[in-house]
Amino acid sequence: MSQHLQLDSTIEHHQLGQRLDQALAELFPDYSRSRIKEWILKGQVTIDGKIADKPKEKVMGGETVKIDTIIEEDIRWVPQNISLNIVYEDDHILIIDKPRDLVVHPGAGNPDGTLLNALLYHYPTIADVPRAGIVHRLDKDTTGLMVVAKTIPAQTYLVESLQRREITREYEAIVIGTMTAGGTVDQPISRHNTKRTHMAVHPMGKPAVTHYRVLEHFRAHTRLRLRLETGRTHQIRVHMAHITHPLIGDPLYSGRPRPPKKASQHLLDTLRQFDRQALHAVMLRLQHPITGEIMEWHSEIAEDIQQLLYVLREDTKQFNHEMDWL
Repeated sequence: MSQHLQLDSTIEHHQLGQRLDQALAELFPDYSRSRIKEWILKGQVTIDGKIADKPKEKVMGGETVKIDTIIEEDIRWVPQNISLNIVYEDDHILIIDKPRDLVVHPGAGNPDGTLLNALLYHYPTIADVPRAGIVHRLDKDTTGLMVVAKTIPAQTYLVESLQRREITREYEAIVIGTMTAGGTVDQPISRHNTKRTHMAVHPMGKPAVTHYRVLEHFRAHTRLRLRLETGRTHQIRVHMAHITHPLIGDPLYSGRPRPPKKASQHLLDTLRQFDRQALHAVMLRLQHPITGEIMEWHSEIAEDIQQLLYVLREDTKQFNHEMDWL
């Protein structure tokens, strides 16, 4: 079984001087560099409307790139009986509460065991929908709400709604450092110049806007509510790190734990053992693609983040109690 695949993007300006196959592998990380090189050699890649058939060709940045190819069904995209927490379902959409350790889409290092594989098992007809109905992603260890389209009309509508910024996605996070007020981070994001798995704020990147407000203060950490206006890869994680308040536990952007002075052993152990970004998608609001009804769902914060909040509160309470006695 084959699939018609069409991809399009814009070469980012920081990629100036890169080989074409290298630049495209960064733009489309779901596909290996060897596969992209094969598409280039077959004349299935165009740059600014002209066929580009030389993988070593250097890019300038700013070019429009299109890939139009036929791919055989990937053996990795097989149905797998992986349980899903379905919050809502009708004939057109699914709302899923994603656990940690679940990759959304097969890719390098994660050939199967993904949400996509689970969707193919539980909803066989979803194989006819592009990317099995997945219209937006959560990082592997980010928990919370996602919408999936069960039909092509629903998928088309939801993708366009995302592009028009009409779908509201809110998150809760615990960040390192004390933040006194909310605000907005409006900084473009692109793939990191040298670390392919990282993203970074870059003046020539794609626009990215994150709004945040403070929910709770701790001695050396802050609980935030965040709303995405755009949906770039690792957006919240990159933006918070950029303003020097990375997420607790973030393996890519946070560095070492930074506990407060005189922290209890319990808090030290909890921070050291918290091994994923403290980020949960708590609210999703959208217009139903078929009925037009405005719908909204909420998700309780994941248990490991709740436990982290408890320990941070206890530390703050104990410290304040001791200060009262001085």
